[in-house]
Amino acid sequence: AADAEGPYDPARDAMTAALVAAMIARARPVFGVCRGLQELNVALGGTLRRDTSRSPDLIAHHAPDGTEFAAMFDHRHPVSLTPGGQLHAAFGRDTLTVNSVHYQGIGRLAAPLAIEAQAADGIVEAVSGHIDGAPVLAVQWHPEWDADSNADSATFFHLLGRALRDRQ
Repeated sequence: AADAEGPYDPARDAMTAALVAAMIARARPVFGVCRGLQELNVALGGTLRRDTSRSPDLIAHHAPDGTEFAAMFDHRHPVSLTPGGQLHAAFGRDTLTVNSVHYQGIGRLAAPLAIEAQAADGIVEAVSGHIDGAPVLAVQWHPEWDADSNADSATFFHLLGRALRDRQ
């Protein structure tokens, strides 16, 4: 909305939407992390909400203001994995604890996407889809932050690698 707080980067948004369309047109895998999940959702027709850290109806999805950069990634909460989803199959369990550093999230889910994970407050934390031959997978958290020491991060990146190998 025009009255929503910024900052905005219309050039980045346009570039991302074009990149998503080009990858899908070529039936190539499309992955997203944090803002990437948000950008995918919007590029495919969904919307965002900007209150994931200040709504009294939601859990905190971001560390308190003033938290040092590295400590922001220590802010964590559980997510429930969708039974039968890709992440549920890959992790072999019902929940994960993920880092959470986002001020906005999915408002309305884009029609071609399915929910892979949600926070206890209903905020979508991961999505997937198979659009015109292109596999799509995106998460709201940052698995790259602790990839060397977190087995769940390693599992996520193995899942991405398998999707890439399957497309060759």
